[in-house]
Amino acid sequence: MTTHDTEWIMRTVAITGTRNTSHRPPGEYTALFVDYLAPFADSHFYIGGARGIDSLTLLWLAGNTAARITIVVPGRLDQQPAEARQAIVHSQDRINDVVELKAVELNSPAYHERNRHMVDRSSMVIGLPHHDESTSGTWQTLNYAAGLGLPRLIVPV
Repeated sequence: MTTHDTEWIMRTVAITGTRNTSHRPPGEYTALFVDYLAPFADSHFYIGGARGIDSLTLLWLAGNTAARITIVVPGRLDQQPAEARQAIVHSQDRINDVVELKAVELNSPAYHERNRHMVDRSSMVIGLPHHDESTSGTWQTLNYAAGLGLPRLIVPV
């Protein structure tokens, strides 16, 4: 059995979410993750290596589950924000793979490509959008998943 075969058997979940997380105290995110991520703790998660929800979910999954974790960045890992790099270093012993898509420019098309990369390898998407970011990358990712017919769990933050 190849890794690709295993991916089809194991549930794969892409996480997408807002970079804006300062409007809630950390304990509220922990409670949300217990309610909405813990039921999928035996899955393989694809997480973008950014600040905000990406870093928070990485730290929670790495510290509270045995889930497989793949980090996907649009360029190189060293180009990610300091908060995101710190979360990755803190969780490095729990990260199974880091995918660097090596975009020349870190712009909207590069981030959309990263999001499509994660969704294309997933069997579902969990989105944690900020309630007033209706045109955000989070919603674009959720809409892309919807277009593919993938189930989506949307948890507004």
